[in-house]
Amino acid sequence: MYPILIPITLFVCIAYSIKTVVDAYTRRRIIESRGSEELVRSLLDGEANRRRLASLHWGCVLVALAVGFGLVEWIGTERVTPGVVAVLLGATGLGNLAFYLLERKQK
Repeated sequence: MYPILIPITLFVCIAYSIKTVVDAYTRRRIIESRGSEELVRSLLDGEANRRRLASLHWGCVLVALAVGFGLVEWIGTERVTPGVVAVLLGATGLGNLAFYLLERKQK
């Protein structure tokens, strides 16, 4: 199983690196094209807001998953069963819903 994870991880890292470089290049081109100061400021403010929301999103999902894993451990399940998968998927869904509610409350 582990030998297959290495190429998958490598592919994900390469794809993420390419995305990051393309995004940085695009931002640089917009700034260099002498775009209006308002456009540059809104671009940078929008990016900061997206980062903040991404942190909130992942925080909600990971906390909900931690609760789900804790529940699975508390029940004492030693095998992966459909019930265990359902608990973890439900925890992930609840984390996403919590993010949605928190994000709407911020606006």
